[in-house]
Amino acid sequence: MNIQSASAPVPRAKGPIVWLDMDQKALDDAYDQEVYAPNRDQIVARRHANSDRVRAIIGPPQRVAYGPSEIEKLDIYRTKPASAPIQIFIHGGAWRRNKAADYAVQAEVFIRAGAHYVIPDFINVDEAEGSLFPMIEQVRRAIGWVYRNAASFGGDPDRIYLSGHSSGAQIGGCMATTDWARENLPAGVIKGALLASGMYDLKPVRLSKRSAYVKFTDAMEQELSAQRHIGRINAPLILAHGTRETPEFQRQTRDFAAALKAAGKSVELLVGDGYNHFELLETMANPYGLLGRAALAQMKLAIS
Repeated sequence: MNIQSASAPVPRAKGPIVWLDMDQKALDDAYDQEVYAPNRDQIVARRHANSDRVRAIIGPPQRVAYGPSEIEKLDIYRTKPASAPIQIFIHGGAWRRNKAADYAVQAEVFIRAGAHYVIPDFINVDEAEGSLFPMIEQVRRAIGWVYRNAASFGGDPDRIYLSGHSSGAQIGGCMATTDWARENLPAGVIKGALLASGMYDLKPVRLSKRSAYVKFTDAMEQELSAQRHIGRINAPLILAHGTRETPEFQRQTRDFAAALKAAGKSVELLVGDGYNHFELLETMANPYGLLGRAALAQMKLAIS
């Protein structure tokens, strides 16, 4: 028996093309993080444990309601300086999972550097019966609350920055393209955003197996695809992806960055060599990590 050929993977017959050069299986895999990041569960468990450890060190957050429903609450990790800038982080989880408490690990870097760190909770797509619009509306409400109530926790409403990861970066893109006048807020309420490993055009996502739980409509695809509304963006963006991400998450980030640059918008593209989707976010909790350093620099802050 030929040992080499016996151990080699069995070639898969390629099906009809669905998106770019991908058939349905390839496209589904390109929107399934576990296919490209088999260590996901290990990293998630580490994030939870480290978040518990950080809360034991810096104390629990101030928990406040920003809207009428039970889920509409946010965690505020407060820094000591008065009138400090604010970093709002939007968590990911395929629009289906995770909560603000899971991301406390990132708070210490920012409060040590002199910024408040705010993490909102919001409805997930399953609870919203397949629609992404309710979570978009809730995150907008959270940002509005932070702007209007910044003084209550020692924050500067004129220095609000945004970050997001994965589906949280998709939501962050929607925040960057929001017409804030409709929310009775200034157009420049967000001074800058760092979006990592996100989706900025929902057409291929709609074609993937994620449509099994997201009830995509033409209106949803159009309105919630940030790359289609670049003219609305008036804040500098930092976009990032890892080299071990799925091919679609890498392409989505590159294409959005290229479109922003072509439109004359302020954009910086960061590439994390050797990082997969979940490993890249861990660099946000390190002031010398790829994302941590970039977020602090955007806010003009540094660890003392």
